Amino acid sequence: MADLSEPLSIFMTRLAGPGTLSGLARLSGGANMESWAFDWAGAAYVLRRAPSAEYMEGRPYGHPVEAALVRAAYAGGVKAPEVVGVLADADGMGTGYVMRRVVAEVSPAKILPNPPPSLVADLGRELAHIHALPRAAIPEGIPVMDTAAALAELKARFLSYGGDRPVIALAVKWCEDHLPEPAEPVLVHGDYRMGNVMVDADGLAVVLDWELAHLGDAHEDLAFGCMTVWRFGQLDKPAFGVGSLTDYFAAYEAAGGVKVDPARFKYWLVYRTLWWALGCLQMGQAWRSGADTTVERVVVGRRTAEQELDLVRLLEEEAPEAERQQALPPSSDPAPAPTGEPTSREMVQAVRDWIESAIKPKAEGHAKFEAVVAMNALGIVMRDLDTGTRAEDRALAEALMTGETTLAEPGLLAKLRRAVLDKCAVDSPKYAALAAAAAEWRG
Repeated sequence: MADLSEPLSIFMTRLAGPGTLSGLARLSGGANMESWAFDWAGAAYVLRRAPSAEYMEGRPYGHPVEAALVRAAYAGGVKAPEVVGVLADADGMGTGYVMRRVVAEVSPAKILPNPPPSLVADLGRELAHIHALPRAAIPEGIPVMDTAAALAELKARFLSYGGDRPVIALAVKWCEDHLPEPAEPVLVHGDYRMGNVMVDADGLAVVLDWELAHLGDAHEDLAFGCMTVWRFGQLDKPAFGVGSLTDYFAAYEAAGGVKVDPARFKYWLVYRTLWWALGCLQMGQAWRSGADTTVERVVVGRRTAEQELDLVRLLEEEAPEAERQQALPPSSDPAPAPTGEPTSREMVQAVRDWIESAIKPKAEGHAKFEAVVAMNALGIVMRDLDTGTRAEDRALAEALMTGETTLAEPGLLAKLRRAVLDKCAVDSPKYAALAAAAAEWRG
């Protein structure tokens, strides 16, 4: 923090005039970028940044283009943040930009139990406004997504990660077989979901995190926030965990959005669930390569299991009715624990308990968040040691991806259901869809 205070003070003096920096604190969360809240001369700001240019390698555009897009959206009447300055190399803070801070709630855990009555309509309306931004207002450098090419890239990434997860292979094949005709491209936010919007008593206040924006199919944005993972446990409310798809679609269409095509919506629901499954695997690769060695990376890397569970639930209707009625096979029996020297599991338990009792209570801000993540990581290891559950099956994955094997094969759907239940119970036992799926599949 001390390393950031001086260059940020120099930057803000140049940008906003003399003042004093206060309240500098890193905000919790943020899967990719750092966010720092601070005050300057009586006004509240947020710095969004990557600590180095190397961190941005492989991205289709950098922060200057992203900031230009956010400015264009704000100028076009979208509820985007107000960008007030963009970092340059000489500022010595990596890459990023400064925005005025909006006072509203961002945590889905706090919003979803009692959302403002207008929120689902707000989300539909605001998405239509994003999609209506004229092409001329969109800065150079924002890419156009070719769905077929993007799917081919996902498949190549899956193969580079081993190509051995059967449920991911099943989803790749399904997306190839159901590839929609190209749509008229609009500006797609790319990450439009709870957790990336701020809400106050009047409803939607601001739309955050524009780093994945591109030109593409409007239905991609429509579907993304409706993924199970982004409903944060509100499984009975398929639109963002807030309300019904009927109300969401009606608000979107009333505000000028395209007519919603249910088949195209389903395609993007499957595609983006597949995309996030591979995104989680990519987090693990980032840690393994040394590009990002935070413990958060390895924990998110194990959330692939959530998406595999959701993919089975999305695609199980492809199986014959008789297969959907099959009983679950039993889980494998765990190995008996030795009673002599402390086991690996017991040693991990001791470290986890120490973090919980000695480290977490003294930590504040992002450090407390990191302590919780570390405890989660150790919990995964303990459950893994208990069960030895694995998700890899290269032969089955290859057969599914080529179409040699389908969900019509007797017993396959039941086998996949058991596999995703057991893996998710290790990696994400509190995932709301896990209990729901287990209840459904056990009848």
